[in-house]
Amino acid sequence: MVTGDNINTARAIAAKCGILQPGEDFLCLEGKEFNRRIRNEKGEIEQERLDKIWPKLRVLARSSPTDKHTLVKGIIDSTIGEQRQVVAVTGDGTNDGPALKKADVGFAMGIAGTDVAKEASDIILTDDNFSSIVKAVMWGRNVYDSISKFLQFQLTVNVVAVVVAFTGACITQDSPLKAVQMLWVNLIMDTFASLALATEPPTESLLLRKPYGRNKPLISRTMMKSILGHSVYQLSIIFSLLFAGEMIFDIDSGRNAPLHAPPSEHYTIIFNTFVLMQLFNEVNARKIHGERNVFQGVFGNPIFCAIVLGTFGIQVIATVPTSHLKCLKEAGHGPSKDEITDEEMAEDEEEIDHAERELRRGQILWFRGLNRIQTQMEVVSTFKRSGSFQGAVRRRSSVLSQLHEVTNLSTPTHVILSAGNPTSATIGSE
Repeated sequence: MVTGDNINTARAIAAKCGILQPGEDFLCLEGKEFNRRIRNEKGEIEQERLDKIWPKLRVLARSSPTDKHTLVKGIIDSTIGEQRQVVAVTGDGTNDGPALKKADVGFAMGIAGTDVAKEASDIILTDDNFSSIVKAVMWGRNVYDSISKFLQFQLTVNVVAVVVAFTGACITQDSPLKAVQMLWVNLIMDTFASLALATEPPTESLLLRKPYGRNKPLISRTMMKSILGHSVYQLSIIFSLLFAGEMIFDIDSGRNAPLHAPPSEHYTIIFNTFVLMQLFNEVNARKIHGERNVFQGVFGNPIFCAIVLGTFGIQVIATVPTSHLKCLKEAGHGPSKDEITDEEMAEDEEEIDHAERELRRGQILWFRGLNRIQTQMEVVSTFKRSGSFQGAVRRRSSVLSQLHEVTNLSTPTHVILSAGNPTSATIGSE
């Protein structure tokens, strides 16, 4: 707690708020004593002296606006821990402006706060209730996790699709996944998956883990393990079906089919298997911290359930025989063979070299897949460069256009509540 009130009032309120715990080694200082301990003989502030005080400091009373700014800057610049601290400050007065401006995240009171405090802050609490900060932390962590879930799912799909397309272009001179099929896969992993994974509601369990560090990468080791593991599994299944599917199911091989050959049962099995594996992987992507039960809370998100079931239903619709759909009997009928002249057929053959187009199809899919992965890596780099909550908020518009998401919210590892009245308190530190 950083306040301008006297030390006795500040200690009493800090004890009620849980800032001061019995038996804990802590410091309660006034502004004069604080400055005497952190400044040298020349009156200059030394970071080494400040690093010896702030980890134990719980109450700073009779403090000036300069003292608040000095404390916030000292904690942000401190390097005594494994990772730098993320500092949040709350305030409502004009004298809180410098500290609110310097903090990684500044919270101003929307009702009692002055215009100076609101201008210097990043977030305004419209109800002046500190419980709103807890909700903001919970929602911020949920947004950050939603982005990570989507990246985990999409990178897995892209790695598998690119490798399959590349292998098909090199070995069979044709991609097992056709252009129209790839468009459907793109729709699954771009639009549907983003809606499904971004609509997960926040839970109280998000507040039980420690906050992410300032330099923590967006893709963690656990996520990377999941991406690589699922990619190897899916590629093993796809390649087994591609090179041995005709023997497993006793069907005709679809490899090296002649030009303009009808769709083969062999490649249809590969496509359906690929899509269904993505649906199951979408469920696995709901957990990014190594949780075992991936189905926990799945029915609490009706949008996710509707998208997964809807995607599966649309995938099955293609198996309905067209002859049974009498309402579509006249739809899509082009001219008969008798209506097409030999001259028109010759012109079509001169305009498009179908053989060349078929040979290049796999290569086109390969380059498209590489381009998608490159775009996703740029998104990850953007998040890594955002060092704090404030930087992430200011960059959110450019990231949203690529993810259909909102941005991340860094949560404080050390929280200071500074205000000019005795009702101020801290949330504590992690």
